[in-house]
Amino acid sequence: MQKKCPECGEKIVGRIDKKFCSDYCRNAHNNKINKDSKNLIRNTNNRLRKNYRILEALNPNQKTKTSRAKLIERGFDFNYFTSIYKTKAGTIYYFIYDQGYLPLEGDFYALVKRE
Repeated sequence: MQKKCPECGEKIVGRIDKKFCSDYCRNAHNNKINKDSKNLIRNTNNRLRKNYRILEALNPNQKTKTSRAKLIERGFDFNYFTSIYKTKAGTIYYFIYDQGYLPLEGDFYALVKRE
């Protein structure tokens, strides 16, 4: 019995364990399976990536201070972060992976990098 390519239906020639007729069909099939099923996931990941890059660019020395205006000017969205860290003193840090920020008085933020 001849095996058929699950992507295009063509006859598969070659190794007995070969699943696709070509690299094109293999890639097309895997791209369909692995693509984000909803725009929400893709948009959230893009927003987190952008926020991370902004914090990384403003915080080259692992610890610094910046203004809210500077973050917003670069397109930072305060609604997207990956985790919250609360210290024993009750201070709340917001993190995007290993880059974090702490709201300070007067619309300033302390930027930190978690080791």
